[in-house]
Formats: sequence, C-alpha cells, structure tokens
Amino acid sequence: MSDVRHVLVLPDRDAAEEVAEEVADRFGVAEEPQLVRDALAGEDDAEDAQWLVVVEDPAGRLDPVALNAFAEEYEGWLEQP
Repeated sequence: MSDVRHVLVLPDRDAAEEVAEEVADRFGVAEEPQLVRDALAGEDDAEDAQWLVVVEDPAGRLDPVALNAFAEEYEGWLEQP
C-alpha cells in the first residue's frame, strides 16, 4: 500500500494548532502533523488564510470519515484527494 496523506483544512492558526496536537492523541499518529498556511488565491490579508494540517498515514489505517468529523469539530474539513 502506498503512503497516504490526509489534509485537514482549518479556518485559522489556533484551530490548526489544536487539531495538530489532538490528532496524535485521538488517532495515534506517530509522525508530528505538519502545519501549512494556505493563503486564499488573490488574498494578501493574513486573516483570510486557511491553515492546513497534513497528517502522514504510511499504513493507510486512518479513517477519512472519522478525520473529517474531527476536523468539523473545529469548523474545518478533510480535503478530498
């Protein structure tokens, strides 16, 4: 099975940081999730940036439905591949 990467989209940095911390505890993720600032196209204002939490899932064992529900708790979502 090839490596799987899940991308959770969050509305702000605080939510992204909380999700990055919580995802390890809740889902047993071994590798530290990566936080990425994603400025919306054409937007310069940092307030309009979304934050991405990139979760590596080398075994492909994480449930996308559960990850999406988790992201929704923080007003986010799981990006579909």
